[in-house]
Amino acid sequence: MRRSGAAAAVAPGARAETPAEVGAGPVPAPAAAAAPAPAVRQTLRTEFPFQLPRGYVDESGAVHQDGVMRLATARDELVPLRDVRVQENPAYLSVVLLGRVITRLGTVPMVHDGIVENMFASDLAFLQDFYRQINAEGHTRAAVQCPHCAEPFEVELGGSRLGES
Repeated sequence: MRRSGAAAAVAPGARAETPAEVGAGPVPAPAAAAAPAPAVRQTLRTEFPFQLPRGYVDESGAVHQDGVMRLATARDELVPLRDVRVQENPAYLSVVLLGRVITRLGTVPMVHDGIVENMFASDLAFLQDFYRQINAEGHTRAAVQCPHCAEPFEVELGGSRLGES
């Protein structure tokens, strides 16, 4: 039984044969698939904003709370070990280290260990914790899913202020 081109029904999703293909034998394989698209290059986030719980008070009395901390390099962690102050008092390591990795603090023109050593203890503790979060764990956000609607979203693991989680 031979089907005519007009009477042949084509199943949904199937390709209709052209008159040249009917009885033409094996169909040649299609050309090789195009090369896969190059992987999307992700950029590494190296700077993280923060807000101090109390704030650094400069010599004119201005309070600076907003700042930026960058990821630490191996050099950032090694150089302070040669500092005489750190050798005499190992607790001073975090002050010198934070002075190297804080890139901005309010309108303070240059952040250094002298600025960090004049911060309130609660701000120093906050910065030490923040440093650990961004350098040890790699990030402070986690992807989660709402238990009610299953909508994905991100949460801040460390909180933006002391005591938050």
